[in-house]
Amino acid sequence: MSVRRFTPEGMLRPTPYEHVAVGTGTRHVHVSGQVARSADGSPVAPGDLAGQVAHALRNTATGLAGAGASFDDVLRLTFYVTDWAPEKMGAFMAGVEQVAGEIGLTVPLPPSSLIGVDHLFEPDVLVEVEATAILD
Repeated sequence: MSVRRFTPEGMLRPTPYEHVAVGTGTRHVHVSGQVARSADGSPVAPGDLAGQVAHALRNTATGLAGAGASFDDVLRLTFYVTDWAPEKMGAFMAGVEQVAGEIGLTVPLPPSSLIGVDHLFEPDVLVEVEATAILD
């Protein structure tokens, strides 16, 4: 495996993600921001943060698979969430947990950032996910 994830002693615990990932491969995979849209562009889970997180992660898994990668190869995830507030963490994590087994995403997650933004490219989009992976 080309990615090793861990949280060194002395770093904040518990967290729903690992703090460090070390990649030893040579091929980089970058999956652009994925949102809750079906392949034909139709919105998925309007107004439902958990549902949108789950579908955006499904789309991320599809992008990774297209490059011959999986979540095992992911070094980092970046989540952009509109109108973020700490009270939304439950719905956010519910979306992750809803789809994790289906797409092979482990919890704790790879090193991750969750960034609150005012809005994304369309008013109905509540979350966008980017992934960086490495392959041998």
